[in-house]
Amino acid sequence: MSAPLLAGGASRIAVFRALNLGDLLCFVPALRALRHAFPQAWIALVGLESARPVAEAFPHYVDELLLFPGIAAFPEQRPDRRALPAFYESVAARRFDVALQMHGDGTHSNEVVRRFGARRWGGFVPGPGQAREGRFLPWPDALPEARRYLALLNHLGLEARDAGLEFPLDDQDRREAAELARRSGIDLARTVLLHPGARLASRRWPVERFAAVARRLAAQGWQVAVTGSPSERVLAGELVRGAAGAAVDLSGGTSLGGLAALLRQSRLLICNDTGISHVAAAVGAPSVVIASGSDVKRWAPANRRLHQVLHQPMPCRPCAYDECPVGHGCALAVTPEQVLAHAGRALRGTIQ
Repeated sequence: MSAPLLAGGASRIAVFRALNLGDLLCFVPALRALRHAFPQAWIALVGLESARPVAEAFPHYVDELLLFPGIAAFPEQRPDRRALPAFYESVAARRFDVALQMHGDGTHSNEVVRRFGARRWGGFVPGPGQAREGRFLPWPDALPEARRYLALLNHLGLEARDAGLEFPLDDQDRREAAELARRSGIDLARTVLLHPGARLASRRWPVERFAAVARRLAAQGWQVAVTGSPSERVLAGELVRGAAGAAVDLSGGTSLGGLAALLRQSRLLICNDTGISHVAAAVGAPSVVIASGSDVKRWAPANRRLHQVLHQPMPCRPCAYDECPVGHGCALAVTPEQVLAHAGRALRGTIQ
């Protein structure tokens, strides 16, 4: 029997994960374990341009971001097919000792990683028939997201147990959050953040329900602010208008670090099951998460005392549609009254 992939030394390691914010934050525990095992190795993350803020936030784990042009099978970005041959050639020229496939079950991604030309490579495979001890692990569908990648590292010969998320905040992040709060006229210690966005429309709780929650919270004496990426400004504006003066718009106003600092300093986050919920988990900010269509056992924050996850079981979960074709029952089953009840317990510090 050959030795596990990571049982030997490695000075240059490529890790393939061409995904977005929440996926990457759930992957940080694996990067942390990899760096602990190989403190002197050069670790390159092969991913998308959207990974740059995460890679920059973790220079102690990631030495380099290599931009993947994409393929048609991956929906996260439009593929640049003409750039693929040069991309594979440049990665192969780096002569990585090890390449790790940490992008899904391997149905499409294993061929991508094979073409990196590393001396050794391994990762997930779709089923047990393709498993190889110490190299290929059948996709562990029942595990929470962060623990999947730790399971792979253990399979490859590296001890990895700590699934805790993290996000480092520095003084610049805190100053950015404080300045934005000052300009917006809010006291973060009295502020509830609402985040109505998610990449898929099927994962978004109706914006008018967010607005109803904003009005009620403001009537109770809380300040309310709306966050979102630059691409979510229209949605954030719709929520602010629906809140009828009860909320201020902070969308597109921060870096990722500044947003993380806002979460850490504010009183509560109410959001969809999307990347910002993992940022909140990483900085220990309390949240109420409305999970519409997602796989809760995979993506819900682990600390259910700090993070309340509201969802309606549906036979069609998890949903892969952008727009729900059957009436969006998973989202509509969660009412503003339910969200306010959970938010009230969080704001009183009585989450059990």
